Amino acid sequence: MNDLQQYLSKRKTADSEFSENHEEGYQSFKFGVLLKEARKDAEYTQLDLANKLHTQKSAISRIENHSEDVKLSTLEKFASALGKSELTRR
Repeated sequence: MNDLQQYLSKRKTADSEFSENHEEGYQSFKFGVLLKEARKDAEYTQLDLANKLHTQKSAISRIENHSEDVKLSTLEKFASALGKSELTRR
């Protein structure tokens, strides 16, 4: 177990609120990182992508850094602008 894992284990044991919210927060963070990597892989800056989506650079930053409150329709536009296929709906 590395230092970060040890810290998280101790923190979760000592702080029930942290323990309850950690996993959800971590998943949102990880999702934002994936969105950012997809943008960079497509060789777009935040400004490039914002222009393509007819929005502000700050909106792209918010999506990448606070992805827990992003609508599915926004994610589909994000993916489409990066040349990724849209999600299929059932």
